[in-house]
Amino acid sequence: MNLHEYQAKELLKKFQVAVQEGIPVDTPEAAAEAYKHLKIQYGSEYAVVKAQIHAGGRGKGKIKGTEQRGVAVGKNAEEIKTIAGNILGGILVTAQTGPAGKKVNKVLVAQDVYYPGPQPTKELYLSILPDRTRGENVIIYSTEGGVDIEEVAHKSPEKIFREWVHPAGELQPFQARKIAFNLGLKGEAFKNMVRFVTQLYHAFVSLDCSLLEINPLFKTSDDKIIAVDCKMNLDDNALIRHPDLEALRDINEEDPTEVEASKYNLNFVKLDGNVGCMVNGAGLAMATMDMIKLSGGEPANFLDVGGTANAQTVEAGFRIILKDPKVKAILINIFGGIVRCDRVAQGIIDAYRSIGDIRVPIIVRLQGTNAEEAKRLIENSGLKVQSAILLSEAAELVNKAVAQAS
Repeated sequence: MNLHEYQAKELLKKFQVAVQEGIPVDTPEAAAEAYKHLKIQYGSEYAVVKAQIHAGGRGKGKIKGTEQRGVAVGKNAEEIKTIAGNILGGILVTAQTGPAGKKVNKVLVAQDVYYPGPQPTKELYLSILPDRTRGENVIIYSTEGGVDIEEVAHKSPEKIFREWVHPAGELQPFQARKIAFNLGLKGEAFKNMVRFVTQLYHAFVSLDCSLLEINPLFKTSDDKIIAVDCKMNLDDNALIRHPDLEALRDINEEDPTEVEASKYNLNFVKLDGNVGCMVNGAGLAMATMDMIKLSGGEPANFLDVGGTANAQTVEAGFRIILKDPKVKAILINIFGGIVRCDRVAQGIIDAYRSIGDIRVPIIVRLQGTNAEEAKRLIENSGLKVQSAILLSEAAELVNKAVAQAS
């Protein structure tokens, strides 16, 4: 589950992680009031207005049809009000949103931390995520912050550092000092970085994050270390331990079909192809999509009905796939292990009859537990469904169906 920047920062503050302070608002008038409050509290003439969407690259992105950036600086209440008015309600297009963009419903009015001071400021980068190849958490950090880390890794890989931490333990003091040293910090900034990264790692573990990225991680002119931006992803499988965090979910930022699928405990990801897929098991789903591509088609979705699928969940999956106008054929590939093939077959029949006029070809491959019963159910149903035994055979049938539809 992704969080907005302002939500992530509020969580970090509970773990004594220093952040750039800000106030989330949803109207231009509230943005102007937020500026006045920040000016009184922190004394700076400037403030930053940041669009709150679940996508990176907001500073480079633009509101569709305008030259307004997703992140902009203002120096008085009127400017802040104008900027917020230009952003709120607009569609922000960034490299991560694609051309469709995302609607901005909130902005964060944040304090200016770049004002001049006795020492130079510095933008750094730091993120924490699981390294599945080593079975450990890894802290990735760099002296090059404020830019795409992929670009740094491509052009200057020697500037990317990594520190691994065993998931059963905490970040050790010597590791935190090593990170501060590699980032070129000294004196008070060094001490503050040790404290910052230690508390940040504790937040990562305690909140069951799957990603915690600070870019830029900022050294202020008075040697404080703060998170200017924060991208936080929470592990969906751990949300049962955090009902308070689950309440932070913003379904307006998610694909509507994926939201609907989650109501039925379906693992669904929308793709850009023309072949709808319904499979049980993530590995089999990936193999099915590979086979579709090898046969000349393009998967329209990833849909794993899981091991507890019944007629209701199969029908729900069917309806979700058919909502995509790009779908030219549907491939159902079920291996009956935990889930019974006859249950899936009954779900297909019920969905077909309930939905009515289904005009796309349906190819079904059912193997495993009660596969024979499933085949008889489908054969006796009178439905226009093509059966296959081998996965390669099913993929070829799909390819032919798509070619005919085209």
